[in-house]
Amino acid sequence: MSGWVDLHCHLLPGVDDGARTFEDSLEMARALVDLGFSTVAPSPHARPEYAPAELVDQRRSELRAALAREGIPLTLGRNAENVLDEAFLRSLGTPAARMLGEGRYVLVELPYTTPVPALLDILFRIRTQGVTPVLAHPERCLEFERKGRAAEAVRCGALLQLDVGALTGRYGGTAKKLAREFLEQGLYGLGATDLHSPVGARDWLGRAFTELRARAGEQAFGRLMRDHPARLLAGEALESEGE
Repeated sequence: MSGWVDLHCHLLPGVDDGARTFEDSLEMARALVDLGFSTVAPSPHARPEYAPAELVDQRRSELRAALAREGIPLTLGRNAENVLDEAFLRSLGTPAARMLGEGRYVLVELPYTTPVPALLDILFRIRTQGVTPVLAHPERCLEFERKGRAAEAVRCGALLQLDVGALTGRYGGTAKKLAREFLEQGLYGLGATDLHSPVGARDWLGRAFTELRARAGEQAFGRLMRDHPARLLAGEALESEGE
């Protein structure tokens, strides 16, 4: 199976803590294509210390041209990894908002080591803007170590995005345990690579995908890595959102 879609990947060069050079980006792109991906929506960090949206757009266009020159069959979409803070919330509904794909969804990250007691209220605020939040790597965030918190977020209308490397222990034992629990409970709406570097990419991602297939089955694997991400990028609702 191929045609996978990655909605969390730091592929653009020189804009955040991901790819440093165009050669890094091209090698990452080659690895992703070899693994089965046909589309990636690079998700640079939307933080003040990193590149502004204008430079991100420029690098996306430049990388798109480089991929074409190199004959690498990878389509690039629009995306960003937003910090779940007041500045982000104020941007929703304005031209400054850095949305996913066609704009019905937005990728956000919670703090890794700080609780977010107002999480459900924040998710409600996002949903009132007609936007569905996609929560990046919840298994790596302290807030979701609280029993039942991930399920509460899903019931509030959020989509949980699995960082596939967590399944094989790439981010430690707690993230591995939570990722496997959330997967077994059917809480994930989609999976992603969160790839930052070409180093060892084929190896660790290959092992992660093998683990995901073994635990979820081929049908669910297809939903998490192809069908659902493709629909989000196109701005289409998932069945779980009431279609």
